[in-house]
Amino acid sequence: MMAASRAAERGRRVLLLEKNKTLGKKLLITGGGRCNVTNNKKDVRELAAKYKGSDQFLFSAFSQHSVSESLEFFAKKGMSVIEENEGRLFPSTQKAQTVWNVLVDRMKETGVTVQAGTAVAGIKMEGAKVLVKTSQVAPINKKEFQEFVADSCIIATGGKSRPETGSTGEGFEWLRGLGHKIIENDFALVPIALKDSWVKNVAGVTLPEVKINVYQDGQKQSLHASNVGKLLFTHVGVSGPMILNMSKEIGELLEYGDVLLKLDLFPKLGPGELKEKFQALLTEESNKKLKNVLGSNGFIAPALVAPLLEIVKPGGVLGETPCHSVSREMRLALLQIFKAVPLNVKSLLGANKAIVSSGGVDLAEVNFKTMQSRIIPQIFLIGDVLNINRPSGGYSLQLCWTTGWVAGSNA
Repeated sequence: MMAASRAAERGRRVLLLEKNKTLGKKLLITGGGRCNVTNNKKDVRELAAKYKGSDQFLFSAFSQHSVSESLEFFAKKGMSVIEENEGRLFPSTQKAQTVWNVLVDRMKETGVTVQAGTAVAGIKMEGAKVLVKTSQVAPINKKEFQEFVADSCIIATGGKSRPETGSTGEGFEWLRGLGHKIIENDFALVPIALKDSWVKNVAGVTLPEVKINVYQDGQKQSLHASNVGKLLFTHVGVSGPMILNMSKEIGELLEYGDVLLKLDLFPKLGPGELKEKFQALLTEESNKKLKNVLGSNGFIAPALVAPLLEIVKPGGVLGETPCHSVSREMRLALLQIFKAVPLNVKSLLGANKAIVSSGGVDLAEVNFKTMQSRIIPQIFLIGDVLNINRPSGGYSLQLCWTTGWVAGSNA
């Protein structure tokens, strides 16, 4: 949308072909429907560094349009933002619809023509012109297909994540046919399914700040992604920003064997500090049952009490024990669990749950000063069609705003 309006602003006649019947289906579901519009990383180098392995390519594009420019664009249209943890920026309305409204209104102002319900069947070159063929009939045309001839074409089809929104990967096939190298597509930023049956009983529980350590074959693994953050239990496993950011590397480890996650419920407390806090709790509530005390006073999430006690001593016997009768052995076992709840990884969830997909056009084949294809300069490439990994937290949409603006300025 931003690419289209920018190109139109420059006086070019712009036609936006949309496969879905309505615009922005994926935009409207981002950030849980609140739309994590960008991240508050206004320093270009700091921002680019978040796109590990792609920063040397993206610096040129971010130097032209970065977080500050994106925020200025939305502010001029009357949209304010609020900041949440780790720099995440959301519209102050907390609704993705607000972002959608800004973009659609901008396209109307600049005279972009939108033709929805029109799936592109293929793209080819005819001399210096781009020929775009659609596979569906537009309401005003009785032909079995339409053909459009253009001086330039911006491809913004995305990858293969969330196929129900229209991202099904056909853009890769068009570009491969035009001579581009496509890096094999897989999925990044996905929730994780666990083998542990107890997780279904705590679905919906959110832990605001925990730590995850990853093990394989008894060895602790070093991951590039941060392993401290918010975690959400789902009916089949775990999700949340931290898990999403770790998912790709965990998926790669799964190719070599079983993966065990150890969940630290008290990342800010060392073993000694946690021991003191736990002992003080047992002393203060000495006559109460252990199962009733652990979930009180915000010590641990109440829903986690039963499964954790079951892990330490199956059968539920421990939970009925008065605090004053909890043995030293049981205290040590509980302290160990509090710092290392075992979560046995089953798999990553598939494309239908992916936030973004990795893979796409080889970055060496793109001129990031213009977002032009180095193979066919009449073609411009933006967003998820590019082979760029990024963390969650607004970085995916910022990539779209930046590459879209640069492409729209040059197409």
